[in-house]
Amino acid sequence: MKQTLQYDQLSCRLKVEGLPDVSVGQSGDALGIITGWSLQWAGRPELEGRKEHLLALMQVVLPYARYLISGVPRRFGAEPQPVEIAPNPQGGHTLLLRSSQPDTPPLQLALDDAELADLVRVLDQLRLDPRLQLPLELPQPQPLRARDLLERRPLVQRLAAPVGGLLAVVVASGLGLLIPEPKPGAGPATRPAATQPAATPPAPAP
Repeated sequence: MKQTLQYDQLSCRLKVEGLPDVSVGQSGDALGIITGWSLQWAGRPELEGRKEHLLALMQVVLPYARYLISGVPRRFGAEPQPVEIAPNPQGGHTLLLRSSQPDTPPLQLALDDAELADLVRVLDQLRLDPRLQLPLELPQPQPLRARDLLERRPLVQRLAAPVGGLLAVVVASGLGLLIPEPKPGAGPATRPAATQPAATPPAPAP
């Protein structure tokens, strides 16, 4: 029996169609085999494809959103992968979809933050839906690398400590040059030793 899973957000709607995998004893309301899917966006062309295209979309959009929330925006996906997403220098995000059909140019979509958030929500709803009973080959969340953590800090903040230390050394060296050197042979003033009066012999007894 054909099953349809549908997830709605303000700017998009995701539909996933499939069948239960009776070979492993799945119930009639489960979806164990994806036969097709479609993504409808307001004012944009409808996207559709096979299971591998949906997985490719999830494999780049979900980790991209995690890095974006962590303050480390970076590109995910590259040719010949069917899906690519990256920050847009003019603001927002650029989603690039490459068709498996020959002589078909890639489809490029510009998303704002709200549209990206809606896309992440519908993909997460699909991923967490208990009715979807098939393994999804998605990358496991990984902690940020040391380099990524370093790049979270603006360049000015990263340079503040070494530049401040260098300035402190320069200032200390300059102050040291302003102190006059002592003259050669000049030592601390010495006080003359106090002379004791000579002792007078006692007078002879009469």
